[in-house]
Amino acid sequence: MNRVVVTAMEAITPLGNDLKTSWENLLAGKSGIGPITKIDASDLATQIAGEVKDFDPLALIAHKQAKRMEIFCQYAVACTKRMFDDIGWAIPEEERHRAGTVIGVGLGGLQSIEDYHSKLLDKGPSRISPFFIPIIIANMAAGQVSIETGAMGPNICTTTACASGTHAIGAAYTDILLGRADIMVCGGAESTITRLSIAGFNAMKALSTRNDDPQAASRPFEADRDGFIMGEGCGLLLLESLDHAKARGATILAEVVGFGASGDAYHMTAPPEDGAGMALAMSAAVREAKANPDEIDCINAHGTSTKLNDQGETRALKTVFGDHAGKLMISANKSQIGHLLGAAGGVEAVFSVKTLAEGMVPGTANYDTPDPECDLNYMGSGPREHAAQYVLSNSFGFGGTNACMLFKRFAG
Repeated sequence: MNRVVVTAMEAITPLGNDLKTSWENLLAGKSGIGPITKIDASDLATQIAGEVKDFDPLALIAHKQAKRMEIFCQYAVACTKRMFDDIGWAIPEEERHRAGTVIGVGLGGLQSIEDYHSKLLDKGPSRISPFFIPIIIANMAAGQVSIETGAMGPNICTTTACASGTHAIGAAYTDILLGRADIMVCGGAESTITRLSIAGFNAMKALSTRNDDPQAASRPFEADRDGFIMGEGCGLLLLESLDHAKARGATILAEVVGFGASGDAYHMTAPPEDGAGMALAMSAAVREAKANPDEIDCINAHGTSTKLNDQGETRALKTVFGDHAGKLMISANKSQIGHLLGAAGGVEAVFSVKTLAEGMVPGTANYDTPDPECDLNYMGSGPREHAAQYVLSNSFGFGGTNACMLFKRFAG
């Protein structure tokens, strides 16, 4: 088995159009949530979201190429370009067959589906672009990144709702672990702040309607929460085998040591009250790393700001970690960026690795009155300096799908 390491990362989030800005604003306790500007939300119950702001795809992508991409693909390609530029490296031609892409996407090109459906009704089928289908399909993010980097190995999209990004990282990690590849670009991308999407989640009573106080609307593990906030963006990591990374003199940010996946086998949208499926995925990741539960010090929680998820995750943490659960430092990034759906696991994995690399654990915003059922250390007092040894990043999705990645401080 190969050891797997993280050698580069990038992100586009509601807190910034690059990782540096996003991380600084996360630690500063800033919120990326505000009134929706991308669509007319005036008749929607929820009129706030975590939008990416002032993103200019043409700064990194040629105009003709950008026109043929839905925005989630633009985010993925822009992140990839910046990530490789930052490290000053490109995949050598002779290694392209050993490099791949796995990018999770939850809903794909929903805005283009809505736009083209309106065009079909108003102007007829002759006005549908030949690029319509390639624009909307979820796997095009991985495909466009493969084209951009020249990676000719595995080219895969994971679509597992809100666990898509984490499953993508798990799949990429597994390919390197088993020797199928040496280099993988992986993570998640999503942009579904659309009228249809917001209306659909509103119909489920899943979204917060705290429109008059957007920055306080996402409140994971807090008693006064009323639903999650939609977000958008992209988070990507470059994974390599340790041998490959060392051979090219790469800077190693962290080691990937465990992946766990499970199914609730319970309900379309709700986790079981005891969080049993979540606990199975967490336990599997810790077990694969051959770590003891009491060695884990930090959790990047799924923390959606919904009662069922937050309470289930809390109970799952207590199941897996027992008495040690009270000593965990638990961050909920969604309190500041909203829920990025298929991109959530990618962005939160990037922040997890930053926690290890920078020695800072982010806090959880808006944690004012703890839910009595969520009585662990959810970092409500803000970020803290801490030389974390492990960060477990959790993602759970509709359909009862659960995925967890365990990252470790690299020790040589």
